[in-house]
Amino acid sequence: MEWLEASTENCPVQRTLDVIGDRWTLLILRDAVNGVRRFDDFHRHIGLSEAVLSNRLRKLTSAGILRTVPYQEPGSRSRNEYRLTRKGWDLWPVLMALGQWGEAYTLGTTGPVLDVHHTDCGAPVRVVVECTAEHATLTPRDVTARPGPDARLRS
Repeated sequence: MEWLEASTENCPVQRTLDVIGDRWTLLILRDAVNGVRRFDDFHRHIGLSEAVLSNRLRKLTSAGILRTVPYQEPGSRSRNEYRLTRKGWDLWPVLMALGQWGEAYTLGTTGPVLDVHHTDCGAPVRVVVECTAEHATLTPRDVTARPGPDARLRS
């Protein structure tokens, strides 16, 4: 079966994009990974409308990517912080890969906003693709993609 013959109805990339595939959601996740937890901080830092932010936070929470944790400042009403779940933290390599690509192709003469280094040795961090047998970094030429066991023909 060739790729163009396969149905993409159950494609994991498509299903992932249904959940996190817009600019604002990715920016919320970027900020959450970097320690932003409160609505007002997301709103101020990203600069999107309150309605859009509320919608995206609700979507990420219902998808199990963020969870809410109540907090209350003295003299204020109870509010929620938004914290990444395990499922949310599993998106960290995706965000790192987007940042790595952006550093290589979109920065121009300016440097990156964040310099991410390995805590133990200080070396820069980069995202790579490897097989489960932990062979060296792979390129697209090193892999073969075949239809999965549940692949269906396009109708």
